[in-house]
Amino acid sequence: MLAIIGGSGLTRLSTLEALRREVARTPYGEPSGALTFGRLFGCEVVFLARHGYGHTIPPHRVNYRANLWALKEAGAKGIVSVASVGGIRPDCVPGALVVPDQILDYTWGRSNTFFDGLGALVRHIDFTHPYDEMMRRRILDAAREAGEDVIDGAVYAATQGPRLETAAEVDRLERDGADVVGMTGMPEAALARELELPYAAINVVANYGAGRGTSAQGVHFESVEQVLQEAMLRVRNVLARLHQQ
Repeated sequence: MLAIIGGSGLTRLSTLEALRREVARTPYGEPSGALTFGRLFGCEVVFLARHGYGHTIPPHRVNYRANLWALKEAGAKGIVSVASVGGIRPDCVPGALVVPDQILDYTWGRSNTFFDGLGALVRHIDFTHPYDEMMRRRILDAAREAGEDVIDGAVYAATQGPRLETAAEVDRLERDGADVVGMTGMPEAALARELELPYAAINVVANYGAGRGTSAQGVHFESVEQVLQEAMLRVRNVLARLHQQ
């Protein structure tokens, strides 16, 4: 069973044939919401809205540990994360779908490991390649079958939020090698690796990063909403092919 974590613009999966919803309890507290089990074009999936089904949980308040633990306990064998981002690299324009392959982490103060607690043994994970390559390939193959253009490979910068970045901060991110910027990619990816859950992401570019393109003088939220609505239709098209593989 594959898990899908929906971010901004994907709080519900309209193409999911919902069979049941379950409230999960974990050693790390409550996840963002009930888990929705169902079938997506005939394949069994479990869906979770990262920010809650009413989109009420800001990025720095998401209980990432509870979310990942709950999906693992529910029987998920892999995770596809859907998240909106700002575009930094010139080809990462609003409306583009991106399958990132690297991460820069600028978050702080988040509960970012399961290997913690009094008396717990120190454990390390290899995070050289933060996204599971086989899962990335599945997404890319699904996009090709769906006839949807996606960008293969990008460096995702995870910032703290919930505010958007300044133009100077986006300049710094670009100098550091970032191609897109979001607020939820970490510690989600690392926690999935700790649980040995194959994890990959579909990033939806909702707007240019601060100081770039149409965001040169500020981000226009009205246009962001329209871009997300249109792009999420394409994401659903990719997910449909993904579950037919």
